[in-house]
Amino acid sequence: MGITRSTVKVGQKPTKDQLKQIREIAKKPIHYTEDCPESTHEALAEFAAMARDRRKKRVKPVVALRVEPETLEKYKALGSGYTGIMADVLNFVADNPDILSKVRA
Repeated sequence: MGITRSTVKVGQKPTKDQLKQIREIAKKPIHYTEDCPESTHEALAEFAAMARDRRKKRVKPVVALRVEPETLEKYKALGSGYTGIMADVLNFVADNPDILSKVRA
């Protein structure tokens, strides 16, 4: 049994041929010894190292930031997740230097 790969875009419906392939594959039994070979200790160690690296990249530093009380109230009015929105706004401005130059003027 081989692996079939297809790229599907958001909102795209599968073609009739793809649906036919899916139905045929769904009928076949899974043979765990053939389809899913047991991982070696080396492979598991490599996966663990990859997971550690991904976790390190996701960790965000905690920063204390002084803002005007009115500004904080506006963000808090957005509800749960307002700190993420604040981070998105900061990232957007940092990625667009023309906006930053207008603010400093």
